[in-house]
Amino acid sequence: MKIGFVSDSLGGLTFDEMLDQAARLGVEGVEVNTCGWSTGPHFDMAAMKSSASARRAFAGAFAARGLEIIALNANGNPTHPTEPQQAEGLRDTIRIAGELGLKTVCTMSGLPAGRPGDLIPNWVVSSWPPETRAILDYQWNEVLIPFWAGIADLARASGVERIALELHGNQCVYNVPTLLRLRAAIGPMIGANLDPSHLFWMGADPLMAADALAGAVHHVHAKDTLLNTPVQATTGLLENGGLTDIPARAWSYITLGIGHDETWWRQFCYRLKMGGYDGWLSIEHEDIVLNSLEGLERSVRLLQQVAPVAPSDFRLQAI
Repeated sequence: MKIGFVSDSLGGLTFDEMLDQAARLGVEGVEVNTCGWSTGPHFDMAAMKSSASARRAFAGAFAARGLEIIALNANGNPTHPTEPQQAEGLRDTIRIAGELGLKTVCTMSGLPAGRPGDLIPNWVVSSWPPETRAILDYQWNEVLIPFWAGIADLARASGVERIALELHGNQCVYNVPTLLRLRAAIGPMIGANLDPSHLFWMGADPLMAADALAGAVHHVHAKDTLLNTPVQATTGLLENGGLTDIPARAWSYITLGIGHDETWWRQFCYRLKMGGYDGWLSIEHEDIVLNSLEGLERSVRLLQQVAPVAPSDFRLQAI
């Protein structure tokens, strides 16, 4: 496995400063945010769309430091009912990834409105009242599956082989069954960007998810979650309080090793390896308490201790 990080983890630095820090940290690559829920501080979408020289300069900056471009990341809601620019940003990201020779694009499934004409995305998290079934039928059969069929066609035409969907709250694809449902409808180009942090707060077990998604994991985000047990006891895990008020929240994103220790992360990497995944572990630092560089340094050190590196050389002896 290779270790890198998501560029927005150092969103306050310039492009060159961010890459210099990546080289200093000893990671092997950087996953670059392009649009959607990111301002794309290290990615000039207009220039990358229109200029081959801009794309060469972008790739050259990585190569000059011995770094790889892990993937492009267009996280957001590409099926938003009133923000078509999010879908267009995803399409542009896929086209640019193809021009750069990248095979993986990270994004999210999207969350449509609950019916035609509605203006707000609608996340159904219960089976009652009965209108929830009508909402899900509309979202999946009339919006989501047709949308992703078109995106898959574009990816194939662009030379992109893997669309890695983050299992994220407020998306139609947020857990193992929903990922596998969309993959069954569209094909193996669709796979998981397995980020344990979201599964933690939704009450799932990322170790079991890694097992269940064997062969369907296209990418991994290394991000941890602090579960605030005393608050959970009275609120549950559905948290919509402010992200910055950590003591009042049931859960918060946190630096690797603080929410779940090194033993847990070692098991997670081993489960991924058992399931055939030997790709990137891309750190996504969103801890609002620790300094971003300090958090990345701690996270890199932890993953360097737990991530399998060399291929297995075990062979049964002939006896």
